[in-house]
Amino acid sequence: METAKDEFGKTLEAHAPEFGIALQADRLERLIDYYGLIMKWNERLHLVAPCSPAEFGTRHVLESLTLLKHLPIGATIIDVGSGAGLPVIPCLLVRDDLRATLIESSNRKAVLLREALRPVAPPDRVQVIADRFENIQAPKADFVTCRALDRFSEILPSLIEWAPRNSTLLLFAGESIRDRIQTILGPVTVERIPHSERRFLLIARATN
Repeated sequence: METAKDEFGKTLEAHAPEFGIALQADRLERLIDYYGLIMKWNERLHLVAPCSPAEFGTRHVLESLTLLKHLPIGATIIDVGSGAGLPVIPCLLVRDDLRATLIESSNRKAVLLREALRPVAPPDRVQVIADRFENIQAPKADFVTCRALDRFSEILPSLIEWAPRNSTLLLFAGESIRDRIQTILGPVTVERIPHSERRFLLIARATN
């Protein structure tokens, strides 16, 4: 009988090419293990809305991996409001050259993030900070990403101001946030997420 993890893995294999992603077998296994961990913790921590294994594969993991084409070798990333680790943990599980700081205000979710990052080696490639981004100085980084921050529209100006100077913002958003980001930042590159008409990856330079 096919398990949820089986369905999730088959979804990644079937649809990765549509997202411009190639997954080696060992990286696929890492992602399947990550999915199993998130499902184990989800009932307690409400990490993601209930969804099928296939939807988690496309909407959450493959969408997150669309970042990879924008990340050069050795890139450093800040993930603000990491929650379940999306988008940065799937990227770290697939690419061994990336380094990241995950910022998550919930201590309980920070524990989950550290558990999910165990396969990432060497461990000094990543750190988890259990705090709000507004309370800390932005670490040095090439990129800042954010996917599901609470009150995103309200916090957006503060996030842009906080981002390291000359870093690149890689922000996942719907149509309303897309329009707001374009209003604040001016020229923004907009990429529609595969399998979605209303989800976008927005790419802009932080020049604060």
